[in-house]
Amino acid sequence: MNQSRPKVKKSRALGIALTPKAVKYFEARPYPPGEHGRGRKQNSDYKVRLLEKQRLRAQYDISERQMARAYDRARKVEGKTGEALIIELERRLDALVLRSGIARTIYQARQMVVHGHIEVNGRKVDKPSFRVRPDDVVMVRERSREKHPFQVAREGGYALDGETPRYLQVNLKALAFRLDRDPQRKEIPVICDEQLVVEYYAR
Repeated sequence: MNQSRPKVKKSRALGIALTPKAVKYFEARPYPPGEHGRGRKQNSDYKVRLLEKQRLRAQYDISERQMARAYDRARKVEGKTGEALIIELERRLDALVLRSGIARTIYQARQMVVHGHIEVNGRKVDKPSFRVRPDDVVMVRERSREKHPFQVAREGGYALDGETPRYLQVNLKALAFRLDRDPQRKEIPVICDEQLVVEYYAR
């Protein structure tokens, strides 16, 4: 089933482009879907916080339960809970496969992991939620490297404007990367006012 239309609709509803394909649709119709999409909006504080939480969830394509668990872990970290939450989500294996340029979208990254194409420190990992630690080496498994998506990735076809986040050391020719250190919030390319998300969960 072609999922591009629901993702475009979701992008418009949340106000962010969730896939490269959604960008052009979103630019053409920068208002929510549906017949009342262009109508006047009445935003309560609760609605604003809920929307921000949904935007963050959508960018990592995670369930509400996964999000709540990540928030609980972030609460226990010293410093700002909102920043800790985004760093927590960014260390997910599927998120880093996306950032490295091995996948084009978070949906493709998750599929690569679930289908057993990715290994961490030489061991197959098929859980997208696996949390990568500094110095972990992630690569495409030997038997998967000749598959078309990985050939595209090797030539830089999915790399984000040629920019790799500073916390990753990437070798696309080898279809491998290493997490050098924990990311910092300002380096993570996620659109979110994380304080609103914290307020949503703390209510």
